[in-house]
Amino acid sequence: MKSLRKKRRIQIIVMSFSALAVSTALIGYAMRDGINYFRSPSQVVDMPPSENEIFRIGGLVEEGSIRRSETGDILFRVGDGGASVEIVFKGLLPDLFAENQGMIGMGKLKDGVFIASEILAKHDETYMPKEVIDALKEQGIYQDGSN
Repeated sequence: MKSLRKKRRIQIIVMSFSALAVSTALIGYAMRDGINYFRSPSQVVDMPPSENEIFRIGGLVEEGSIRRSETGDILFRVGDGGASVEIVFKGLLPDLFAENQGMIGMGKLKDGVFIASEILAKHDETYMPKEVIDALKEQGIYQDGSN
């Protein structure tokens, strides 16, 4: 009798660990498309991601770089003081999108040009996304106004 109980306990423990491993693998598989890494323009230039990787890029929109193509695409450059990346976006830009303002775009890098599927702009005069602030501080061009 004792060996039968012991055998059942071991079977239950093994089945529980197996179920836990399968559920963890399924959660990781489901989240693979929902995880988007942030990169600054300097990081993109130094170590370009693969063409099929979706990621976020952020920085300051360079002055005089916003233009429209004949096909209706919006082209501009975003930089962090160390490097800049050309961005192409088809769609409506946020109302607060402007030159010398912080932005974050999500998309893919193709032939050195970032093809954005989404563009986000800062929402007031003082807000800038944490990732953009960190990237600008790393480049030594961000000055905190609280000093």
